[in-house]
Amino acid sequence: MQRFLSLAGVILLLLLAVACGGGTTGGNAPETGQPSATGQPEPTPGGQAAGAKPLKLGIIQLAEHPSLDQARQGFLDVLAERGYKDGSNLTVEYENAQGDASLAATIAKKLVADKVDLALAIATGSAQAMAEQTKDIPILITAVTDPVGAGLAQSLEKPGGNVTGTTDMNPVKEQLALIKEMLPQAKKAGIIYNSGEANSVVQVKIAKQAAGELGLELAEATAANTGEVLQAASSLVGKVDALYVPTDNTVVSALDSVIKVAEDNDLPLIVGEGDSVKKGGLATVGLDYYKLGKQTGEMALRIWEDNEKPADMPIETQKEYETIVNLKAAENMGVRLPQSLLDRATKVE
Repeated sequence: MQRFLSLAGVILLLLLAVACGGGTTGGNAPETGQPSATGQPEPTPGGQAAGAKPLKLGIIQLAEHPSLDQARQGFLDVLAERGYKDGSNLTVEYENAQGDASLAATIAKKLVADKVDLALAIATGSAQAMAEQTKDIPILITAVTDPVGAGLAQSLEKPGGNVTGTTDMNPVKEQLALIKEMLPQAKKAGIIYNSGEANSVVQVKIAKQAAGELGLELAEATAANTGEVLQAASSLVGKVDALYVPTDNTVVSALDSVIKVAEDNDLPLIVGEGDSVKKGGLATVGLDYYKLGKQTGEMALRIWEDNEKPADMPIETQKEYETIVNLKAAENMGVRLPQSLLDRATKVE
């Protein structure tokens, strides 16, 4: 009887040992986000350790504007391709200032208070608002025409602070040259812009010099807000041979008004970027803002994953420009496009 009890005790001990060792499945495999056999956390596609606190991205955009929207989308697409997904390992806080400088300042303060890990500032006004609120949070800019002139960087080659990114400085001379190519007899062009936008002021300065070199006189018409754009464009009728709208956020936001004036008065309308051509502008030599945004997104990856510092990252430019013409706009504005232009341009209708 005593021997039987001893055997039963051994069997019971064996059963308990099996039960304690078999409480999990999958052997010794670590749970997601737990140390692996090397002692390091398992990585996610975005380069973060799984289970780590999501990165917080703040986006401040100056206005509703097709090109600015494209830049933002290009930026986010690069992050997504690398594995940074909003709601997963990334939290995106997007705010649009609707062209209001005071609202841009309020948004910038909010992003700083929310302790974003990185800010994307789209267009000059939003970049200035963000830079005024923090010297610590890395700020990437895009669609900013003159970062140095806007006080955002010490130089393009070495920004020197917490701001870097990409510039959309336009090939202004090449754009104005389209007027002479279409209308060799043209003598005067009208430029429409908001004198309160620093990016536009620098473009007008460049345009004046370029126009002189091309044998054109430049007439200016300014609009302080979108409600004044129609009046500004109308004021040039009968005084100029063509109209020119640079990458001015105010005027582009009300571009339909300028297009109407151009079509009603058979005035060729040269614009600053491709989205404005698609909307009804006649032609441009310009940037691809989606690609510019992607280029900026690549810089974000270098900050997050390679620990690069904005102070040491040169502000980049897009190196390839595209000529685009709108065939329907040419018809509406009474312009016969020369074959030389048609041969090299991307055509939209």
